[in-house]
Amino acid sequence: MGLSGSRIVRIVAWNIRAGGGHRVDRIAETIERLGADVVALSEFRATAPSRRLAELLEQLGLSYQLSTADARRPAANRLLVASIWPLRRVALRNAPKEPGRWLLAEVAAVRPFSLGAMHVPNRVSGRKYPYHEAVLKVANGWRRGPALLVGDTNSGRIGVDEEAAAFSRREDEWMLALEGAAWRDGFRYLHGDARAYTWYSPNGRNGFRLDEAFINRRLISRLLDTRYEWAVSASGDGRREAVSDHAALIVDIEA
Repeated sequence: MGLSGSRIVRIVAWNIRAGGGHRVDRIAETIERLGADVVALSEFRATAPSRRLAELLEQLGLSYQLSTADARRPAANRLLVASIWPLRRVALRNAPKEPGRWLLAEVAAVRPFSLGAMHVPNRVSGRKYPYHEAVLKVANGWRRGPALLVGDTNSGRIGVDEEAAAFSRREDEWMLALEGAAWRDGFRYLHGDARAYTWYSPNGRNGFRLDEAFINRRLISRLLDTRYEWAVSASGDGRREAVSDHAALIVDIEA
């Protein structure tokens, strides 16, 4: 499943936490095990561990790569998109202006599609809602064929994607507005109101679904599965957050 010639295209979106650090080998092993054809990584950096991860992904066949990492600010959280098919970066006038946290690419698969990698800023930054507004402009004005927007949105539905109250009305409305623009939340499209959490608060240990895939009307008919998976600890102790504090988001579409 995934990787070269399968009837399924597998996309993995994952916040790898602070550039990967000493965990990059485990991150690469997890991506290999998942059989990803395309990956979109949040918190990728211009540091040595992240560069090492990019090399490992290239060895796995994910040799076409685009990144927003900045060598002038190596510790800044950025994005990486890597694919077994050629990628072409796409610039849109209405795209989010947040440096490094938006990357739109055309994926030259047998049936091409576009992928927008997102890492939405936290609310306390003051930059979250302008980012939301820009994504909605992209979604409402989209005329480029099959596409999905994936990544760590730091957002969710009130009472559905949270174990404790955290999401604001504006975040809830943003999720609904994307649905209204015919970009369906892939997990909710297939699984309804099923509970799934992709990040847990370090203090209260409450779960939240912060990572989503929004799939447009030209691609939704090809959606086969959307699910989440936590990487396992190398020590076998079952620690959920040993490799990353986020679960990986897996999206399967018909090839």
